[in-house]
Amino acid sequence: AVGLAIPDIGDPFFAEMTSSIEVDLVSRGMAVVVTSLGQGAESERSALEALLRRQISGLIVACVSADQSYLAPWQERTPMVFVDRAPKGLPGVCVIEDDVGGAREAVRHLASHGHRRIAFLGVSIPVATIRRRLKGYRSAVAELGLDDRPDLVCIPAESPDEAAAELVKRLEAPSPPTAVFSSNIPSTMALVLALQRAGRTDVALVGFGDFPMAAALSPAVTVLDQDPGGLGRIAVERLVQRIEEPHARLRRRTVLPVPLIPRGSGELPPNPV
Repeated sequence: AVGLAIPDIGDPFFAEMTSSIEVDLVSRGMAVVVTSLGQGAESERSALEALLRRQISGLIVACVSADQSYLAPWQERTPMVFVDRAPKGLPGVCVIEDDVGGAREAVRHLASHGHRRIAFLGVSIPVATIRRRLKGYRSAVAELGLDDRPDLVCIPAESPDEAAAELVKRLEAPSPPTAVFSSNIPSTMALVLALQRAGRTDVALVGFGDFPMAAALSPAVTVLDQDPGGLGRIAVERLVQRIEEPHARLRRRTVLPVPLIPRGSGELPPNPV
């Protein structure tokens, strides 16, 4: 059996990745044990160590804490592959997305349609992916000479719904943002609902990660496609290589591109008001 540990099975990104990994491993004659980590460092360690004590053949994990050094003793006897987030505090094979480059592309895309005040939306959970996407956002804002006021970075709460509600409030302030780069799927979904409730269909939006019904909304949501299925397949390939050839030298870091899919929301012009 192979262990699979993810933050939240309800997140569309991790749900699709889990499905891909399960199908791939089952086709290879392997069972899968799935566990959710939540968002806290303590819950991650206890959940992973409980999984590793089951003497699984390998582990695929998307970490939630800022330090994975506690896995070093386990790593000596259990092959591991880290997905979506690289490990901290120990070396490891990881398969991640181009968070920084994708964020830059999102900001450039919005700027190419005339936007100067582009907000960043995220949650305050200390996840490496959000930090990297914020880095890419800030890099593009500086590169393009866009407005970089502190109030354009909206990371007010752990809850995506609360974060989205706060950003909608900021749309009523003087010189509000005319466009938003949303840093993950839960935040994008929450923002779409909040904007529709507020009757604001004039705010341009690019979200990091695709999700069900994104193409069916009005306007349809422009996204950076993470391809969670492809991410899962590559993670399985790396893990199986480590299981079958434990002493082979593998590429430590695989970074997958996140192409932008224009659908309408990211191509809206700035509101002249």
